[in-house]
Amino acid sequence: MSFKTIEWIDDRVIMIDQRKLPLEESYVECNDHISVAEAIRTMVIRGAPAIGVAAAMGIALGGQQIKSKDFPGFFKELEEICEVMRQTRPTAVNLFWAIERMKKLCRNNRKAKIGKIKELLKEEALKILEEDEQINRQIGIKGRELIEDGDTILTHCNAGALATAGYGTALGVIRAAYEQGKRIEVYADETRPVLQGARLTTWELNKIGIPVILITDSMAAYFMKKGKIKLVIVGADRITRNGDVANKIGTYGVAVLARHHKIPFYVAAPVSTFDFSMTSGEKIPIEEREGREVIQIFDQQIAPDGVRVMNPAFDVTSNRYITAIITEKGIARPPYGKSLRKLLKD
Repeated sequence: MSFKTIEWIDDRVIMIDQRKLPLEESYVECNDHISVAEAIRTMVIRGAPAIGVAAAMGIALGGQQIKSKDFPGFFKELEEICEVMRQTRPTAVNLFWAIERMKKLCRNNRKAKIGKIKELLKEEALKILEEDEQINRQIGIKGRELIEDGDTILTHCNAGALATAGYGTALGVIRAAYEQGKRIEVYADETRPVLQGARLTTWELNKIGIPVILITDSMAAYFMKKGKIKLVIVGADRITRNGDVANKIGTYGVAVLARHHKIPFYVAAPVSTFDFSMTSGEKIPIEEREGREVIQIFDQQIAPDGVRVMNPAFDVTSNRYITAIITEKGIARPPYGKSLRKLLKD
C-alpha cells in the first residue's frame, strides 16, 4: 500500500489523518510531544499498536527538546512528557507498554551524556516502529492457517495497517491468507459510532484488492444465520491474564452471536497488548468519549438537540467466547490462564 500510518522525518512525527479517511488522504505533522499527544487523544491515529508507536515517538520527540544538562533534571522532564502521553487514551495497554519501555531505556543509560540519551530515545522509537510491522507479519503467518480457501470472514472495527505501524493484526491475518493464494471475502461491520469499519477497513482492503462487503453492525446476526460468515477475526486493545479481551465497542456482541451460531471467533494481537497485571477484564478502564460522536456523523447531526448520550469506546469479551488468540509467538487456545503463560515462556 502507498500510505504510511506514522513516520519520523527530520525530527517531526508525520501521521495519516484517519479522521478524514476515506474522503481525504492527508497528513498531520507533529513538531513536539504535545501535538503527538493531541493526535492520539483526538484519534488522528488510533489502534492499540499504532498508539504505542506514536507514544514512543512523542516521548522521543519531547526528549530532543529538553534543555536540562544533567540526568536528574532530564529524567524529571521526561517523566512529565510521559505523563502527558499517559493521559491520552486509558484502554489501549500498548500506550503504557511503550511509555515504560522508553523510561526504562532512559534509566538504563543514566550515566551516558544527555545528547547520547536523546539519540537513544529516537533510535528506540524507530525500533518500536520497525518491530511492530515485523510482529504483525508474524501474526499473519501464524494465523493464516486458521483460514481456509473460500472462507468469508467478519471483522469489526479496523485492525489493519492503519491501526499499527504497518500490515495489521486481524487484517494482517487476512492479508497473509490472501497473499498465500486463498480465495477469501471479508464482511466489514461499519463499527458505529466512529465508523472505523466503513471508513478505514473497507478503504484498506480496497487498496489491497481483497473483496470486501460493508454491512451495518445490526446485520451481523442476519448474515451469520444465513451461513454467510465462516469465522470472525478482530484485534484487541488489552488482553488480561485469563484471556479476556477489550476491543472496540460492539466486539462483545459479535462474539456472543458467533458462539450462538457456532462460528469460530479469533482475536489477533501482539504480545505487547497483554496485561498480566490484571487477572480478568472486569477492571479494564473503559474510555468514555464525547457524545458528539454518537449524535453526529462527520458534521451532520443525526439526533435531536439535548438528547442524553452514553459513548463507551470499548467493551470486554469474556474468554469463554474466544476460540483462539493469535500472537507473533503462536496461537493460544483455552484454557488461556495456562496457554498464554506457556506462550510467553516459549
